[in-house]
Amino acid sequence: MVDTLGLLAEARQIAIDLGYAVREEPLGELPGGRCVVGGERRILLNLEHTATAQLEVLVAALASDPRTHSQPMSRLLAARLGA
Repeated sequence: MVDTLGLLAEARQIAIDLGYAVREEPLGELPGGRCVVGGERRILLNLEHTATAQLEVLVAALASDPRTHSQPMSRLLAARLGA
């Protein structure tokens, strides 16, 4: 769990550094993901999901952005993004 929370915080910071607004909201059954609202790039995380599920959504969103790999990151997060 410690790795999950640390990776979640690291991934969130990378998303912010890339210009995303990361928001946690109750989304019901929806998992969340990348979107654009009013010209602002956002990553929505479902507040009702576990940290592990939120990390999976965040990693998927970052993995689909080619700028992510130019960011400094831990080996653990790089491995998750490469999987």
